[in-house]
Order: sequence, then C-alpha cells, then structure tokens
Amino acid sequence: MALPDAVVQLGVVVVTVAGLGVGARLLVDSVVRMARQLDISDFTIGLTVVAVGTSTPELAVTIDAALKGLGNLALANVFGSNIYNIAFVLGVVSLVRPVAIDASLLRRDGVALLASTFLAGAVVADLVVSRLEGALLAGLFVAYTAFLLRTDRQTTDEDEPVPASDTGVVTERTPFRWRDVVSLLVGLGVVLVSGDFLVQAASALALDAGVSEWVIGGTIVAAGTSTPELAVSLVALRRGSLGVSVGNVVGSNVFNLLGVVGIASLVRPLSVSAAALETFWWLVAVSLVVVVALWTGRRLSRIEGTLLTGSEIVRWVVGLFA
Repeated sequence: MALPDAVVQLGVVVVTVAGLGVGARLLVDSVVRMARQLDISDFTIGLTVVAVGTSTPELAVTIDAALKGLGNLALANVFGSNIYNIAFVLGVVSLVRPVAIDASLLRRDGVALLASTFLAGAVVADLVVSRLEGALLAGLFVAYTAFLLRTDRQTTDEDEPVPASDTGVVTERTPFRWRDVVSLLVGLGVVLVSGDFLVQAASALALDAGVSEWVIGGTIVAAGTSTPELAVSLVALRRGSLGVSVGNVVGSNVFNLLGVVGIASLVRPLSVSAAALETFWWLVAVSLVVVVALWTGRRLSRIEGTLLTGSEIVRWVVGLFA
C-alpha cells in the first residue's frame, strides 16, 4: 500500500472510531431514558442497558466482519475489547483512584464474567463457532439479562449514582418522547455505518502492512470499539462513581462473549486461527487477576492498576511490532 493510501485508511479508522463513539452515545442515552419508564433501577440499567449500549460498536463490527467471512477479525475484536476493558480501562481508572466494588456485584457478576469467559474459550477450542454454539451463547445472555431484571431491587446508592450514558448524565424518569426513538435509530445507523467502514479500513491496513487480521482486530479495532466503555468509566471517575466503572466493564464483557459472539456466529459461523487460543488465555489471566484482586481486597489498588495497564501496553507492542 502506498503511503498516501495508508494515510487515508488510517484517517478512515480515526473518523469511524469517532463515529462509533457518537453513535453509541446517542443510542445509550435514548435507550436508558426509555428503560427508565419501566422502573428499572439505575444499577441494573448500568449493568445491562448501558453495558449493552456501549458494546454496540463491538456488535456492529463483529457482525460485519462475520458477514465478510473475516472470522479472525470478528473474534479478535471481542477478545481484544474484553482485554482492553479490563486491563486498560480499569487499569487507568484505578491508577487515578483505587476502585472499590460492592460485595454483591462481585459474587454475582464476577462469577458471571469468569463463567462466560471460560464458556467462550470452550466454544472456540476447535477454532470454529457454529450456529448451534452461537444460539447457546446468545440464549445464555438472554437468560442472564432476564435474571438481572427479575432480581432488580432498586438498591442504587444515593452517593454513587449510575451515569446513564457516556455524557455522565444520570437520567430521571421522564415522559415518553418520540425523539428518543429517532435518536436511537440515528445512533444505531451511525454505529452500523462506522463499523462497516472500520472493518474495511482495518482489513486493508492489515493486508498491506503484513500484519495479521487477528493482531489488527485485537488491538486497533478492539480499542476503537471500546471507546464508549472508556468514556463511561472516565465520566464515572469524574463523578466519584467508581463502582460504576467495574459494573459497566463486567456487563460489557459478558455481553461481548455471549451476546456478540453468539449473534455473529448465528449470522455466519466463525472460523479462526490458533492465535485465538493464545489471546483467550491472556483474557483469562487478566480476568482472574481483576476478580481475585477484588475478591481479596474488594478494590483495585494503584499498583494493580499499573500492572494491568502495563500488561496491555506489552500486549500491543508484542502484537504490532514483534
């Protein structure tokens, strides 16, 4: 690829990442306002609606890659995004301020995070995710979400409100507004179009730069699609709502592994390379580190944040420059 072409493709990546962030923001804001009409607590909204909304870029990119037969790019985006969320997003937040976590969240959703991670690994072990396996994953996510909604007890702490969107605004119950529907559709459209162009640009860069689709998908594309999660966590930090950062990351990661992979493989079975297994074990390692750290001390210290952030930097250097 000539230098001018490479610059153009990089520009497309930057613009589409921005588009993913804007589209996800519109989508999350509108969905949260509508969810409030159902008397769903802010805590559950943060763990489900916001988490799913901020993962919309991952869903759009993964499905688009699956449709194009780019199984490596599809799954690398999911695994890479989950690693980025845990290692970089939570790492950076805990560097600024140690992250504490409620015991009930840890017991329930920490277990869900590890269970979904190992289940995804078992499905990918043969390097193929079939439609049947995709249906199983998607079904489990639906069941998990139904369980969360059913056990919702309206117990959000007044001193730690859940930011309803990447804008940081905690939405109160408001009358139904048609503009929310319009905002949802516009946001969804922006995300889908941006995701399609991001996949095309990333694939072109990988092919012409001699870097594998797996590496590009697990680093640049993964970081780009994780923009909303990073935004939510930074806003939560500014508002002093540190537990929200953990809840959003956990919810997003569970959705990525069950919902995103499940839906994508229902659209088209995914075939991946052996690199998937290596990345999977890295994902297991960082997930265990976070859950164990929270389980033992119910907080992520600055030292642990430094180690997590450093591990992500190492992963990028090894992947892109080794």
